[in-house]
Amino acid sequence: MLILASQSPRRAELLHQIGVDFRVEPAHIDETPHPGESPADYVVRMALEKARAVHSRHPGERVLGADTSVILDNRILGKPADREEGIAMLLALGGREHQVLTAVALAGAHQGQALSASRVRFRPIGHAEAARYWATGEPADKAGGYAIQGLGAVFVEHIEGSYSGIMGLPLFETAQLLADAGLPRP
Repeated sequence: MLILASQSPRRAELLHQIGVDFRVEPAHIDETPHPGESPADYVVRMALEKARAVHSRHPGERVLGADTSVILDNRILGKPADREEGIAMLLALGGREHQVLTAVALAGAHQGQALSASRVRFRPIGHAEAARYWATGEPADKAGGYAIQGLGAVFVEHIEGSYSGIMGLPLFETAQLLADAGLPRP
């Protein structure tokens, strides 16, 4: 059986969508970027560290780790710390294109990793609208302060790349990693 090293309901939903049997065991690691670390290197390192942390507790199991970051002007926008930061993120993303990077990593007998890069363009967003969105509670625990699969979808003008990757688990790359490890494709 596969272990998902994440407590994200979105990642669990996406794995269920492609028929993967798994259980959840979150990884508790330090997610601080290293000085000078590129956003791509950061998300890959986070996915690997999450998978390895859980695998160290279950050495005979396959463990899937993932990490998603929203990148604007080569700066990682993580989960907003508070209302002010969340609204500031939305205002900064408004009317612009940003990148969403999601890495997946598999630890166990067969190891591997993959990186999904997508581009998202938001329409302009006003302060009052950003504040109303924040008040819904949806953006509080999301990278970049929005959820494309939820109310945040109204801000999205265009995407290029993987919708599931923007949600937090790129299904194409994930299915390939699991198939390479001998798990059947759906």
